[in-house]
Order: sequence, then C-alpha cells, then structure tokens
Amino acid sequence: MNIKIFIIAALSADGFIARDPLAPSTIWTSKEDKKRFIELTKRAGVIITGQNTWKTFFGKPLKDRLNIIYSPERLPDMPKNVETTTKEPIELIKELEARGFKEVAICGGSQIYTMFMKSGLVNSLYLTIEPTLFGNGVRLFKETLDFKLELVNLEKTEGGTILVEYKVVK
Repeated sequence: MNIKIFIIAALSADGFIARDPLAPSTIWTSKEDKKRFIELTKRAGVIITGQNTWKTFFGKPLKDRLNIIYSPERLPDMPKNVETTTKEPIELIKELEARGFKEVAICGGSQIYTMFMKSGLVNSLYLTIEPTLFGNGVRLFKETLDFKLELVNLEKTEGGTILVEYKVVK
C-alpha cells in the first residue's frame, strides 16, 4: 500500500486528549493546533473518527474532506455526505486507496487511535502538546502499545505549544 495514514491529536502536557470522554472540547487547544489540523486534514482529504468524537467535536461534516465515522449505524442527524463504517482498518484503507486517496487522517478518539496503531498501518503521528495540565482524563491510547518512533520535526510556538511530527519505525 502506498497510502499514508497519520494520527493527529492534541494533548495536554500530562498526556490527555480530553478531560471528559463524554464532553471533549478543543476550546483548550491553540490557534496553531487548529490551523495545523485544518491544513493536514485538508491535504489528506479523508478524516476518520469514532462516533463520539464526531458528535462532540464536529457534529457536521468538515468541508473539503471525506468524513468517515466508525458507527454501527447512521446517526439520526448525520448528513448524507458522511460515511459510516464498521470495517477493519486494513479493509477500509484498501478501499480508500482504490478510490484514489493518497493520505488519511485518523482524528480520534482513543479507541480509534488504538485500533489503527494496532493495525500497523499508521506511518506518522502529528501531536500538539499544549501547555496545560488536566491531572486526569482521556489518554491517547486505550491499551499498552509498543512502537518505536523517529522524530521528524519539532516546533515551539510563541505561546509555548509544541508541534511534533513522528514517523513510526517499521
């Protein structure tokens, strides 16, 4: 497969992607994180999320991107141009590659991040580390994983946000 799969996530300095799994919010992330998210996901052309993440973060399709939600059924208020799936990651990615996509953004939540990491398909991680502490919350991954990463890029913003790009060592 020649398609690039990447995880994109914002983390508190103590490693959480949200305070509360039922009410995640991006209110705590920087403008640099939001700008990066838009740029990378538009470049990819496809975003994949879980049902809760889609409902709480987006709730409507992101423009200029194919929105795919892991859900056993369509939600009542889900627009027609949003696709749902229950396919295994490898099957879904092969389909997207056959449809001509070159990149796919995995946008959460932790269950979806974990499923795609465990599949071995993820090439890169774009992580934003925000200068805030939650003390408790939702972790990036739901299970213990063992992957080696190689630092590709590291950028510090004026406000203290750190933008990191890692390559997954295969």
